[in-house]
Amino acid sequence: MTALLRRSAVELAELIRERELSARELVQASLDAIAERDGRVNAFTHVAPEAALAEADRIDATLSAADADERPFAGVPIAIKDNRAVAGMPLTMCSDIFGGFVARQDAYSARRLREAGFVIVGKTALPELGILPTTESRRNGPTANPWDLTRTPGGSSGGAGAAVAAGMVPVAHGNDGGGSIRIPAACCGLVGLKPSRGRVSSGPDAGHSFLAIDGVLTRDVRDTAAVLDVLAGYEAGDASWAPPPAAPFARALERGSWAGPLRVALMLEPALDGAVVDPVCLQAARDAAQVLSGLGHEVSEVPAPWTNLGMLPTFTSAFGPLSATGVAFGARLAGREPTEDDVEPLTWEMYQLARTQSTLAYLEAQTTLEVVARRLVSFMLEYDVVLTPALGMRPVKTGEIHGRGPDPLDHFRRSGDFTPYTAIVNVTGQPAIAVPLFHGDDDLPLAVHLIGPPAGEDVLIGLAAQLERAHPWSDRTPEAFASS
Repeated sequence: MTALLRRSAVELAELIRERELSARELVQASLDAIAERDGRVNAFTHVAPEAALAEADRIDATLSAADADERPFAGVPIAIKDNRAVAGMPLTMCSDIFGGFVARQDAYSARRLREAGFVIVGKTALPELGILPTTESRRNGPTANPWDLTRTPGGSSGGAGAAVAAGMVPVAHGNDGGGSIRIPAACCGLVGLKPSRGRVSSGPDAGHSFLAIDGVLTRDVRDTAAVLDVLAGYEAGDASWAPPPAAPFARALERGSWAGPLRVALMLEPALDGAVVDPVCLQAARDAAQVLSGLGHEVSEVPAPWTNLGMLPTFTSAFGPLSATGVAFGARLAGREPTEDDVEPLTWEMYQLARTQSTLAYLEAQTTLEVVARRLVSFMLEYDVVLTPALGMRPVKTGEIHGRGPDPLDHFRRSGDFTPYTAIVNVTGQPAIAVPLFHGDDDLPLAVHLIGPPAGEDVLIGLAAQLERAHPWSDRTPEAFASS
């Protein structure tokens, strides 16, 4: 039964619709895998077996009735990142300041996944408040990369990536404010799409975000496209939203979204000044360029337009208040002012920086990011797709970047050296996808990063599907979990 969880969510849903498999059998297989494997990985912050099995039974009962359950993912288990509300489950953001808070309603993303028939089996880990691109919070402890249990699965959706890579769920929810879907996808050998700004609503508790957007981590491009069709779309009261696609994203898998070859720009310079990129990561991007050229696309290496922008202080000035609002939200739930003991050292430093930063400075940073975004997007519109390395280095060892110790802000700065290509796309608002095209000599996945045109997820999905057909990756399995 555990081998089922390595099949695609689309395929599993079809098996349930055809009654070759019951929802209870599949959900129970997921719960059994979590019980067996999560002790080594620590991907979950909460598991809800009784609620999940009860929902599976409801789905099976519906399938047995005259009117079959036609929802696209009826009976398929999924996990939700522990920074989005799921009614009846704890919402902790992996921070002690949230105590034992239990959400009373679903976030819109969780509600849409439920409405599509997914069965939520639990919540997954993140670094405290999602600040770092590693996942080893004080509250939940470190999450391990299933490919190498001594290394990070990335972050901030690290628990989601680890849960899928270890075969505990076929797909997991995540979100991305600086690379937090794409980074764990690259570390864990998965597909991770950051949708366009405004594509997925963050309501009802969170407002419009300039940087962050929800999505999923999957094994293959087909699942990514199909779940995006579920998540995407306007919700009443949204301040802004992306234009709807001309056709469902799943259709881009076969037809592509272009006539003739795509113009692909290979950009190797990191978007963080001073970052030194591992030659292995650079070579992966060059190799991917060769694959794309072999597929008939027009690939040219061009200087990246984001060098020498000095973006880290500006990005920190805009990103810092996001973590500060998390601290403020937790303190409101606790009914008191936060203290230094409530949160980790890096979180406290970011909170203090945000509190002492003037409103004018925050607005200035936001305006600067918007100006930079216009310039970068205008430059990249000369091309259909931009290709970069996914990471600046191989997945770091657990304990190297965790936000604690005598200089927690140094951990934040060093995290940028690990992930110097992803956050710039949150600034521009374009869609971007990490795909595990290769596998390194160190037996770790070796991903590349594709950036699409504004609101052009269909272009990325079609191109990623081409790459997947040329170099299939979904059957690769971490050795530690291959037969368990």
